Amino acid sequence: MVNFRKIATVIMLGFSLAITLGCASTPEKRGTGEYVDDKVLTARVKAALLKEEGLDSTNIHVETFRDVVQLSGFVPDASMAQRAVEAARRVSGVREVKNDIR
Repeated sequence: MVNFRKIATVIMLGFSLAITLGCASTPEKRGTGEYVDDKVLTARVKAALLKEEGLDSTNIHVETFRDVVQLSGFVPDASMAQRAVEAARRVSGVREVKNDIR
């Protein structure tokens, strides 16, 4: 019975370690928590773009990686692109906005 407990303990520790390392972030990859945070931030930026009066945000794509938001897509003129960037910058939690809107 004692050996079974030791074996079960070692297995559980190994399993816990594997799960923890599987969710850890690296410079190239986000951890689970960072991925969820980025998805939430993306949704908040999209909502801000929708609320921006006079801005047609249907052709603007939003991606987030570690609190850096990238906007891409097409708008009729440069002033609309600038308005989209400013709206994204006002969202709490956005560290930087990269503008690839054409």
